[in-house]
Amino acid sequence: MESTQPLLSKSQVKKKTRSNRFVHDFIMNKYLYLMMVPVILYYIVFHYAPMYGALIAFKDYSPMKGIMGSDWVGLKHFKDFFGSFYFWRILKNTLVISLYSLVFEFPAPIILALLINEVRSKAFKRVAQTITYMPYFISLVVICGIITDFTNADGVINKLMMLFGYDGQAMLQKQELFRPIYILSEIWQRIGWESIIYIAALMGIDQEQYEAAHMDGASRWKQIVNITLPGIMPTITIMLILRMGNLLNVGFEKIILLYNPVTYETADVISSFVYRKGLLEFGWSYSSAVGLFNSVINLILLVTANYISRKVNESSLW
Repeated sequence: MESTQPLLSKSQVKKKTRSNRFVHDFIMNKYLYLMMVPVILYYIVFHYAPMYGALIAFKDYSPMKGIMGSDWVGLKHFKDFFGSFYFWRILKNTLVISLYSLVFEFPAPIILALLINEVRSKAFKRVAQTITYMPYFISLVVICGIITDFTNADGVINKLMMLFGYDGQAMLQKQELFRPIYILSEIWQRIGWESIIYIAALMGIDQEQYEAAHMDGASRWKQIVNITLPGIMPTITIMLILRMGNLLNVGFEKIILLYNPVTYETADVISSFVYRKGLLEFGWSYSSAVGLFNSVINLILLVTANYISRKVNESSLW
């Protein structure tokens, strides 16, 4: 007797196979899938659902009319932003601070992890890690208060500089000093915490490679260059891609707490500009347009960095 069941195409067979695999995997790991539910809900509620509000960038938003009731204005707010006096200033400041951060802050935890890895005393390692971790857990408001006090005209830093003949000055009132203070404080605050992932990557390197290199007469420096750095390069690549995706997201909280109208020329960035226009001047639609522009540029940078990384060394996020 001939079978009356219709024949399936190759694509249908593949889909059915994938479906069966998913059902089987779900049954075998149902508790792991259940653990994912809170995370998925978090991203849906706090990251994807609010994207609906991005519509106000294309509207003349009024709280009385609501998002859908407000009048459409198309690209008006984008054109106003691109043609404004502030566009080039805040774009330049954002890029300069982001590039400074990429050049000076990004390598700092890698260097610290390498130095800690070379230390043989476990007690000294624990002490060094604890000291470098501590600033990350201090409230940002407290951190900014410390920075402000230290850089005042009568602060600790100025008193030390006066011993060498320099005049005391309120350093945060100087446009040319804002960026160095910001970058150095970011390194001090984050270097220990960000080094954790690199220390974990270093622990995953096969120790037999070091023993073989030592037997061949390789110095510690050559072992770092030929074993350690290649061993953590995939981790460095992934972290660099993630950093590129947030290149223009200069933390506005710290900048707002440190800057003032005197230093707007070098300190005002996209995120702080959005804060002032949106929350202080109630320009919701205009600030949303600026924020959306920032997000689009970050997405382009992330996709580009991931593509280049995948082509160059086959390490990528996707």
